[in-house]
Amino acid sequence: MAFAVTDACIRCKFTDCVSVCPVDCFYEGENMLVIHPDECIDCGVCEPECPADAIHADTEPGMAQWVAFNAKYAALWPNIAQAVAAPDDARGFVGVDGKMQFFSENPARQPA
Repeated sequence: MAFAVTDACIRCKFTDCVSVCPVDCFYEGENMLVIHPDECIDCGVCEPECPADAIHADTEPGMAQWVAFNAKYAALWPNIAQAVAAPDDARGFVGVDGKMQFFSENPARQPA
């Protein structure tokens, strides 16, 4: 069992979950995070920390597609092990439906 991030994270990208993860299994895209399903130890501490309710157990209905999505992008994006500031407009995107239109495949911009 593992946890996965859904499209509810898009444009919110809060990193409260990252700061409590004991195994650093989060990966950062330009406008969302994902969890590497093979690295997640199913401890569940990240789920209640997400202000956007974007993290769910892979055993919940409909989560198989999100586990595959997380695995794909965790292989492409850089690991994130420390919390960073959320985008300035993040709170305005909490609870917005249809956020895949805002999805970016780009990895996070790494500091120079």
